[in-house]
Amino acid sequence: MHVHFIQHVHFETPGYLLEWATAQQHTISYTKIFEGDPFPAADNIDLLIIMGGPMGVYEEDKYAWLATEKAFIKEVIAAGKKVLGICLGAQLIAEVSGAKVYPNAQKEIGWWPIRKIINEKTLPLTETLPDEFITFHWHGDTFDLPAGAVHLFATSICPNQGFLLNEQVAGLQFHMEATPSLVQQMAKYGQEELVTAPYIQTAGQMQELSARYAAAQQKQLLDFINRFLTL
Repeated sequence: MHVHFIQHVHFETPGYLLEWATAQQHTISYTKIFEGDPFPAADNIDLLIIMGGPMGVYEEDKYAWLATEKAFIKEVIAAGKKVLGICLGAQLIAEVSGAKVYPNAQKEIGWWPIRKIINEKTLPLTETLPDEFITFHWHGDTFDLPAGAVHLFATSICPNQGFLLNEQVAGLQFHMEATPSLVQQMAKYGQEELVTAPYIQTAGQMQELSARYAAAQQKQLLDFINRFLTL
């Protein structure tokens, strides 16, 4: 399988997703926005994975490339390819699918619990995941669910944390791909956001909790993506 990553900033790498793709011996390619890379032909990829970033989907006046990326994501979806969006990636998918993206009431940064929505539509994808688990978050925006999307995950302060669209496209607001080193990099380059707030942990807390939760999260990511690809 040919897996193509869109990476928006140098410090938000694919993390465990890259380890998974490498272990499966998939062909891997990148569009690194921060290096000005072009987008490939949609027909040449099997799975598009869109990573996160500190920008908002509504900031096209500040980041002109957003319009081009949105058009590419639409093209890949229309071509029937599997698409997975993480954080900003999920927000981009939501917007190109007709949903609104906007600032959440509070930022959610650090290792926080998330619960899965359980019903007959979600179980084929999330049945092997715990009903509630600790995962890594770094987001200030949220999205409405696209029309027809299956609601997958929620937290107390951000109800729309994940969705599945037509068994082909998935968006996750949180970061199951986060390795301890990725958490460290995000804390380093996003330290201005680490203010005192109810759902924002310190860099030290995040590193301590990475040692506790990252290994379990890696297994949860593998469970999720393997089921997603077989839908």
